[in-house]
Amino acid sequence: MRLSKHEVAGSTKYTKNITPNNSSQQRLRSRLLSLSLSLSLCRLRPSPSFRLLIEKVKMSGKALRDLNVLPASGLDKNSDISGKGSLAKTYIENINDNGHELQKKNYPSFSATINKVDIVRSNELETVNTEVEYIDSENLADIADVDASFNTLLARLDSKDWVSTCEALNNVRQFSIYHKQKLLEILGAVIRLIVKSLKSPRSAVCKTAIMASADIFKAYNDTVIDSIDPLLVQLLLKSSQDKRFVCEAAVVALVSMTTWVSPMLLLPKLLPYLTNKNPRIRAKASMCFSRSVPRLGTEGIKAYGIDKLIQVAAAQLSDQLPESREAARALAIQLQTIYVDSQVSQSEDSVKLVDADSWEAFCHAKLTPLSAQAILRVTATPKEALAVSY
Repeated sequence: MRLSKHEVAGSTKYTKNITPNNSSQQRLRSRLLSLSLSLSLCRLRPSPSFRLLIEKVKMSGKALRDLNVLPASGLDKNSDISGKGSLAKTYIENINDNGHELQKKNYPSFSATINKVDIVRSNELETVNTEVEYIDSENLADIADVDASFNTLLARLDSKDWVSTCEALNNVRQFSIYHKQKLLEILGAVIRLIVKSLKSPRSAVCKTAIMASADIFKAYNDTVIDSIDPLLVQLLLKSSQDKRFVCEAAVVALVSMTTWVSPMLLLPKLLPYLTNKNPRIRAKASMCFSRSVPRLGTEGIKAYGIDKLIQVAAAQLSDQLPESREAARALAIQLQTIYVDSQVSQSEDSVKLVDADSWEAFCHAKLTPLSAQAILRVTATPKEALAVSY
């Protein structure tokens, strides 16, 4: 520091002229250097895209392998870093140094996931590619090797491989058509295994077993009556479920049963299911019952007991499902027709009056007043129904 002399209006003043020395210049230079370094560091701070890339590298072994394939120069171009300072090099070096460790840590689990997915997809493809063909009975051909198929039939019916089970069930159908006597030797065991297939959760197995049941009813008629109970339960259940193509097949099997099995033997088997807790089972059983009664004929109905049958019809008329009520109406009309035809009268003019009076008297004699009114209402002509309602 030095003093400067100034003369102003006869007086003398001294001012300080400050000249920086070496130490102050060094301090200023160091401050500027630190500021410049801070600015450089700010400019070299990793961009958001680069940080996101790093997180992806840490999370995924696959992304890490892709990054390791790229050169460092390519990484610099794709990471939106304007500077080429030491900080960017440090990030790249850290990735390259730790890449193999991360890859060793993450790659095995990632590989296992891929293998698991491939296995599942492979199984799905096998399931999709495996098709079960539902062949109508009239289109079934004879078995190529009868003895070999017969010797392994029971084992294949009980197989855990559902495709093999379906093939065996189709063989049962073929045996029942082309080699009925041969299958009769093991028919009881075959029916038990068919019942097992009817319980299968696989719809393909279930439907094929239903089709086999229909063919067995047609081939063996009353021979199956001793083994029909478990078959009947499953067919009633399947005919009342939600899967349409299984339900339709079960209805066809029940029609086959009521067509080919003697009604005198079948009706007692159906009776317990008319009071089942499941309304859908009651409905299907009522339809089977109503379909079987006409096959008895006039003499068969008299032998079975028309009074028992009219009581069944009256009970079903009050069921909650319309299928049961409709089956009861059909049964009541059939019974009325048979009863009226059985009445004998000499005068043709008095036949209608005698028949009408006798049918009404019969209903009141065999049923409760409310049930009799219900039966008379559904069996009466429009004019008679109006009179009954009053």
